[in-house]
Order: sequence, then C-alpha cells, then structure tokens
Amino acid sequence: MEKQKLNIPKTTIAFFFFMMLLGCASKQSLSTNTNEIEKTPKIIFLNYTIKKTSNGNRTVSLINKIVTKGKLKNHHKNSKKEPISGDLMCYQLDKKSNILQSIIIKNPLKKTVESLNDSKSFQTSHIELKHAPFSLRLKLEPQTKYISINEIAQVKKEINPLIKTKIN
Repeated sequence: MEKQKLNIPKTTIAFFFFMMLLGCASKQSLSTNTNEIEKTPKIIFLNYTIKKTSNGNRTVSLINKIVTKGKLKNHHKNSKKEPISGDLMCYQLDKKSNILQSIIIKNPLKKTVESLNDSKSFQTSHIELKHAPFSLRLKLEPQTKYISINEIAQVKKEINPLIKTKIN
C-alpha cells in the first residue's frame, strides 16, 4: 500500500496558526477615559442614640459608623413629603457644609404599637420614649465630608442641629 500525502495548502496552515495566536493573546479591555467620573459606590451605616433631657431638649450620640462598598437595593425616595415637629433631618454635607442629600427620619422617640385588648380587637397605642437607638443606611455621596442630624422644632418649623459626624 502506498502512503497518501496530505495536500494542505500553505495558506490554510498559516490561517490556523494565526487563529491559535489570537486565542492565546491577552484580553485587555480598552479604556480611553483614565479619569473615572464615578468611583465605586459606597454605603454608610450609622448607629445613633437619642435622649430627651429633663428640660425637654434632645441629645444625639454616635454609637458607630461603617463605610463599605456597595449599592442600596431598594433606594427609594422617602415617601414622607413634609417633616413634622419632632422628626429629624439628616443631611450629607460637603467640605464647605453645602447640602448634597437630605432625608427625613421619623421621630425615633415616638413608637406606635398595636396590641390586642380585652375584647380581642386590635388597638393602637402611641408611646413616648425617653431614649432610643436609631440607625441610618445611606448611599454615601462621593463628596460627603459630614453627616448632620437636625431636629425639626415646633416653632416655625425651625431646624436645630443635634450632631455633626465627620466622615473620613
């Protein structure tokens, strides 16, 4: 028996060799913009405690803060349109104390509780607390340097500063 010679044109061999080289080439992403406009999104977790003093004023203390990378899944605008007396306003401030973002925090010292009464029907009770912890979870704006918690006062809807937390 005679051996058959493979008759493959040189262009076919060159094509396969070229394709193999392309398959081994490094996969580098092309980026023309070296200055990224948006950095990695961050979330800040803030835990505070609020106390009502004997003269009726409020004090707020920071328990802890945690800044981490990530996005908020359900980041909806607060459904409450207007703050009422006793509510708190939270502001994200830049280095010149300009407001970047604001949210309303429902009064943490007022709790609404539903319970069963003697006739086995639900009743709503409003409880006024002397102190309470509260937590915030916010999308941290890139320029934020401070988080400010302010009280909405009864008189002319004035805003009284309670605490200003520095963000590193």
